[in-house]
Amino acid sequence: MITLIIDGTEVQAPEGSTILAAADAAGIYIPRLCSHPDLPAVNPETLGTWDEVYWGTQSKHPDGDTSKNGAYEGCLLCLVEVDGWSDPVRACVTLIEEGMQVTTSTAEIDSQRRARLGKIFSTHPHACVQCAQRAGCALEPCSTNVAKEERCCPIFHVCELRRVAEFVRIPDDTSRYHPADFPIVEEEPLFLRDHNLCIGCLRCVRMCREVRKVDALGFILGEDGEPVVGTKAPTLRESGCQFCLSCVEVCPTGSLRLKFEDPRTDGHRVTPCVAACPAGMDIPRYLREIRRGEFARAEAVIRETAPLPRVLGQICFHPCEEDCLRKEVSEPVSICSLKRAALEHSDSADWKPRAEPRPGTGKKVAVIGAGPAGLTAAWFLRLKGHEVILFDSGRAPGGWLRSGIPPYRLSSDALNSDVNDITGLGIVVRGGVEVGKDIEFSEIRDSHDAVFIAVGARRSKSLPCEGADLPGVESGLDLLASPASGTDEDKPSFAGETVVVIGGGNVAIDVARTALRLEAGEVHLYCLEERPEMPAHDWEIEEAEAEGIVIHPGWGPLAISGDGRVQQIEFRRCVSVFDEENRFAPQFDECETATQNADRVLIAIGQEPALGFLDQVEGIKRTETGTLAVDVSSMETSLGNVFGGGEVVSGPASVIDAVAEGRRAAVAIDRRLGGDGDIHIPLLDDTAPDRELSQADGFVDLGGVAPEKMPPEEAANCFALVEIGYGRGEAMSEAERCLRCDLRLLLRPPTLPPEPWLEFTAEDVAGVPESEGVYQLLDENKAVYAVKGVQNLRIALSELLETSTKARFFLFEEDPMFSKRESELIQEYLQQHGSMPPGEGEDDLDDLF
Repeated sequence: MITLIIDGTEVQAPEGSTILAAADAAGIYIPRLCSHPDLPAVNPETLGTWDEVYWGTQSKHPDGDTSKNGAYEGCLLCLVEVDGWSDPVRACVTLIEEGMQVTTSTAEIDSQRRARLGKIFSTHPHACVQCAQRAGCALEPCSTNVAKEERCCPIFHVCELRRVAEFVRIPDDTSRYHPADFPIVEEEPLFLRDHNLCIGCLRCVRMCREVRKVDALGFILGEDGEPVVGTKAPTLRESGCQFCLSCVEVCPTGSLRLKFEDPRTDGHRVTPCVAACPAGMDIPRYLREIRRGEFARAEAVIRETAPLPRVLGQICFHPCEEDCLRKEVSEPVSICSLKRAALEHSDSADWKPRAEPRPGTGKKVAVIGAGPAGLTAAWFLRLKGHEVILFDSGRAPGGWLRSGIPPYRLSSDALNSDVNDITGLGIVVRGGVEVGKDIEFSEIRDSHDAVFIAVGARRSKSLPCEGADLPGVESGLDLLASPASGTDEDKPSFAGETVVVIGGGNVAIDVARTALRLEAGEVHLYCLEERPEMPAHDWEIEEAEAEGIVIHPGWGPLAISGDGRVQQIEFRRCVSVFDEENRFAPQFDECETATQNADRVLIAIGQEPALGFLDQVEGIKRTETGTLAVDVSSMETSLGNVFGGGEVVSGPASVIDAVAEGRRAAVAIDRRLGGDGDIHIPLLDDTAPDRELSQADGFVDLGGVAPEKMPPEEAANCFALVEIGYGRGEAMSEAERCLRCDLRLLLRPPTLPPEPWLEFTAEDVAGVPESEGVYQLLDENKAVYAVKGVQNLRIALSELLETSTKARFFLFEEDPMFSKRESELIQEYLQQHGSMPPGEGEDDLDDLF
C-alpha cells in the first residue's frame, strides 16, 4: 500500500493505482468526462490513427496536419497539482507515489476546467443546463421558449455531462450554441447516433476497440484538434458492429441512445429477454454457459429460477424470444430450445448438493393442486425449511402438465424427472385425494400454518349452442387427458371421422392435433377470431396447418344438428369478438352462414377453475368471473393464511406464468411464516462473463438454425415429440448468436459529482430552517425513497427522526411553491428510475404522492 495526501487527507491505496483511483476510493471527487471505471485511460499510443470515419453515409477526413491523429490526451478535467511538480498532471494516468501530496482544486485548475468545459459547450446544446427551471422539467414544451435545436436531449435528467457541468460550472461568457445540423443516424437497429451531441470523449471508441475487441468505431482529429467520432464504414454492419450496446452505456451524453425502453425488474435494469420472462429467469447467464459448452452449469442456472426445467424446455411459449434484441438484426435466439438442450446435454447434477432444504422451521404448508404453480411453490417453500404437503386429485403430481399437454409436446420422461426432483426434497404427496370429497378444506386449513390453493383452471367451459348436448359433442379437455395418460390400447380412435374443433386458443390447437393423431379422416378448427387475432401462437397454428388441419377463422357456431348424434354444424360469420371496453361480446352477421359436416365435435373454448370444494367455506371471496379473489401484493385470499395463485386466480395462462405465480406465492407464504421471503438459493458459483465479443465472420447476419423437427406427415401419425432438439454443437452455435446485451448492464456506473446529502441526525436536522420547502429521504445505500413538500421543514424532519427506521440521509430545499417543487422532483425521479419513489411507509403513500 502507498500512503499519500489528497486535499489534506491521508489516503492509502494499492501500489500501481492512479491518483484518480486513489481519490475515488477515498471519496474525494475529481471531475472527469473521458474516464470511466471500466475503460482504460485515454492513451494516444493505443488509440491508433484513422484516415476516414463515417457519419452515416457522410465521409469525414482529418483536417490539417494528419500527424496529429492519436495525439488526443483526454478531456483534461481531471488535472491536479502535485507538490514539487512543475505542471498539473492528468489524475487518470498519473501513478501514486509514497508521500505524494495532491491538490485537486486550485483557482488556476478550476479556471482551466471551466475553460475546457466552455470549449465543449461551445459546440454542444447547453440552454437547459443554464436554465433556472431545469430541475424536474418535463423537457417538452419548453417553459422559456428556447428553440428546440438549442435545448438539451431527452436524457437531460440523467445526463452525466449535465452533472459535471453543474459541479464545475460553465463559464458565464460561453457563447450561445449554434446548431450545426450534424447527422442523426436513426435508420440502423437498436440505437441511434446523434453527432450533434458527441463531445469526443472517445469512451465509445475505447469500449469498442480496447474492451470488446470489435473495433467498429474510430475517430479523426478535426480542425480544432478535437476528436470527431464515427463508424469505420457507412453502416454499423459494414463496420463490424456486434450490437452489444456497450458503447451506449458508457456515453456521457445523449449522443448514443437506445431506440427501445430500457426494461426494469424489481427496480433493477435487466435485458429485454429477462424482463419478458414471467419468472425472471437469468437467460443471458445460462446462454453464456451453453456457449462455453458447460451444459450442467446452464442447467443449474435454470433451476435457480424454475424447478421444472425439462418441462419448460419442451413447452414454454418463450415470450423472451419475442423481445430478444437479436431479432432486430436477424432472427431471435432460440432461447427455449437451448433451455431444453441444457438439460439434455447436462452430464452431471452438481446442483443437487446445494438444493438441500434449510433447517426446519416447524411450519407446515398445504399446497392444493400439483400443477406447475403448486409444484413450484412447494419446491421453494421446502428449500426454505418448511414442511410441505401436496394434495392433488391426480394419481401422480403434474396437474395440467400430466392430463392436458399432449405427449407430442411434452414427454412423460421429462415431466416425471422434474416431478421426482421436486418431491425428492422430502415433500409429502397425497395423490388421488379430492379436496371436498376425500378430505374437507377446513381440515386442511386447521392442520397447517398456511394453505396455497393452486388447482388451476381445468374445468371445460360449455358451449351455449343449440344441439350442444347431442352425442358426439364432447369436451376437448377430456380428449387431451385420455391420450396423455392412457396406453395405446385404451386410447380412443377417431378412424376416418370428420372432427370439428371449436376454439381458437392453444388448447384448441392441441385438441385438433390430438384428434388427427387418433386417425381422424379430417380435422377442421373453427373459431370466432380472424387469423391475426387468434389466441393461439402463430407457430402452433402453422404446425397444425402443416399437419393437415384446416383452420376456419371468423366463424361462430349457430346450431349443432343430427339424428340421434351430431351430423353437422351451422356457423355464422363473426364480425367482432370484443366490445369497445374489451369485454367478450361477439357480434355476428346472421346473413352469412356456413355448414360443416361432422362426426364428432370437440369443444375447447376455454377453461375455468373447479372450486366446488370452497362452496361451503364461509368468508372466502371469488371474482365475478368465478376465479379466486386475492390481494394483488400478498396473494392472500379473504381467509387468513390461505393463499391463491396460478390459473385459479388469473384464469387460463401458460406454464411459465404458473411457475412465476408459484414463485410469488412461495415468497408471500415464507414471509407470512416469519421468513425473509428470499427464495433465491444459488445452485452454483458464478463465473465472470468474457469481456471480449465473438469475432465470427458475418456475426450480425447469422440466422438462427431451428432445432430439428419430425416431418409433419410423420408427426401427424404418432404421439412422439415433434421437436427433436439440438445436438451439443448446434446448441453452442445457436447460443453464440446471442448479442450479449447483458454485458452493458454489468458495467459499473460512472463516478458522478457528490450530492449535498446530510446525515439524518438530530444535529443536522436542527440546522434546517423552519420554512416551507421539500425534503428527500435516502436509505443506507444513499438511494432516494421519499420526496415530500411541507410547510415547515424542520418540524417535519424532526417528527421523522422519531418514527423513521429507514432514513439515513436527507436533502432539503427551501421553496414557498413546495407542491410544485415536489412534483418536479418526483418527475425527475420517474425519469431516472422508471417508477415512483416507494415512500416512507404504506400509510403515507397517498400523502406523499
